[in-house]
Amino acid sequence: MSNSYTTLWTNDLCRWLERAGYGGQRLTMLFGGPHQSLPSFQRAGVRPGDRIYPVRVLRTRLHVLGAMEVSRIIPYEDAGSVLHDDDYAKLLDWRPLKAGCVREVVTGPPGSPLSFGTTVPPDLLERLTYTSRRGERTLKYVEEGRLIRSVSLQGIYRLAPASAAELHRLVLNAEGTTLPRQRD
Repeated sequence: MSNSYTTLWTNDLCRWLERAGYGGQRLTMLFGGPHQSLPSFQRAGVRPGDRIYPVRVLRTRLHVLGAMEVSRIIPYEDAGSVLHDDDYAKLLDWRPLKAGCVREVVTGPPGSPLSFGTTVPPDLLERLTYTSRRGERTLKYVEEGRLIRSVSLQGIYRLAPASAAELHRLVLNAEGTTLPRQRD
């Protein structure tokens, strides 16, 4: 069974990507590392077949930026020798996502276009649920459909299946995006 995860992107990164014209480009690469500013996908338990949803918090609203299915996670130092020429070009194209100490490269088939305007509705924000070995949890610091603090999103966290399905529908509806169905 595949899982879905969110990863929080900073507003500085999102503003830079937006200004540089990355909006509308399909996600094909993500990067992980050892620090909270660039967390490890492997340490979070991400595997091939899983789906990643980059998110951001802007003005008390949660925005889902897109989705990408994971085909593999490779050590960053091996990227030059492991990736085919086309994939290596994608790595160079997405280099703005490499912040700090990069240790891993997450590759996948083209995902959804990067979009900065897809806001998670307040009712979904209030019931958005994550799951771990310890159980399920909703986001902290949600008040009246607004996210007051983003601390409970900092990292890479596995979504509960119902929440993953709702984020998937949200991404599908944004700009007429078509993504493969989530595998059960």
